[in-house]
Amino acid sequence: MLFTSLNLSKPIIQALESAGYHTPTPIQEQAIPTILAHHDVLACAQTGTGKTAAFSLPIIERLLASKNEGAYQGPKALILAPTRELAIQIGENIAVYVSRTHIKQTVVFGGVSVVNQIAELRKRPEIVVATPGRLLDLLNQRALSLKAVNFLVLDEADRMLDMGFIKDIQRIISNIPAERQTLLFSATMPKEIESLANAILKNPRHIAVTPVSSTIDTIKQAVYPVAKADKIDLLCHLVRQDGNGNVLVFSRTKHGADKIVRKLRKVNITAEAIHGNKSQQARQKALKAFKAGTIAVLVATDIAARGIDIDRLQLVINYDLPNEPETYVHRIGRTGRAGESGTALSFCDIEEREYLWQISKLIKQQLPLVENHPFAPANIADYEHKPTQAVATNKPNKNKKRRRPQQRFRTAV
Repeated sequence: MLFTSLNLSKPIIQALESAGYHTPTPIQEQAIPTILAHHDVLACAQTGTGKTAAFSLPIIERLLASKNEGAYQGPKALILAPTRELAIQIGENIAVYVSRTHIKQTVVFGGVSVVNQIAELRKRPEIVVATPGRLLDLLNQRALSLKAVNFLVLDEADRMLDMGFIKDIQRIISNIPAERQTLLFSATMPKEIESLANAILKNPRHIAVTPVSSTIDTIKQAVYPVAKADKIDLLCHLVRQDGNGNVLVFSRTKHGADKIVRKLRKVNITAEAIHGNKSQQARQKALKAFKAGTIAVLVATDIAARGIDIDRLQLVINYDLPNEPETYVHRIGRTGRAGESGTALSFCDIEEREYLWQISKLIKQQLPLVENHPFAPANIADYEHKPTQAVATNKPNKNKKRRRPQQRFRTAV
């Protein structure tokens, strides 16, 4: 199937072709016709599957087909995103899609001056991409009205709930007409998301292109058993071995991210960190330098990394394993995007073994261990034990005895 088969207008097709997009992804194949048919949508799709185009292209098409009636009363489409980075990325993508049309769009987010954003809103955009906090600020200042919104999109809804935005979302929705089309996209479907969907969606069409627990097939995954003290040396070794730069490294904490950057710089590896303590300007500067290839390594915490969309990112490294297995799926989805291949490597010290087992249980596969690296510990066999029963905690249990499984993890090639 080609985009030309999806009943999109010529200006949209031209914009897509100019950007090198010809073939829709599975989520786009299913979502675009459904949204064009005026249905609410509840979509389960992990990052890297083409979600932004899946919801924005049909909205743009519907806006092109609608007639401007009377004076401007506010945006007709509102897209909510959990983080500044994701909001900016969505805005950049939509800017490409509307480049051959008269449709205007803008992005509003916190951490920067509101003055310029209010100025952009005065240009009467049809599409507004926003983070919940800044949008509420603008509503309180009466700098924006949502009474003309016909399309509401909640992107990465599970992350918005994780970040405590549920009340903000409810307040925002109370300012939007009940007669609207609502699209909810989420990588996971916990009960809280189902409850939210039941409250705001009307007879939605359900779309699921990949199981919640799955990881994209184009991503090669492996685990490096390593002592905690040797992690930084292993990271330096792998970055130099890769040689291409553009390595995205995940740290569990902001302090840890800064520490990794300092140690990389000491051995002349260019690196920057992005996390919640960094200003928005500093985060955008680091991301821009990373995309341009002027720094080799970008070290990020999970929340700061939301929305990072880098073409052909080949390598993601989990310096610290996440204590929530779903986060692993989110992290490695930064690579292997849009059909490209990628590699996701994870460091695992002895205290992180249970996190590894939780991940393997979620994704229903045993991640291969790399045993023949320069910093491999002597006790690799200890990493091959499986829990004897379902994991009931997010914290490693150092004292619980575990039996050796009959079949060992395969060694990565």
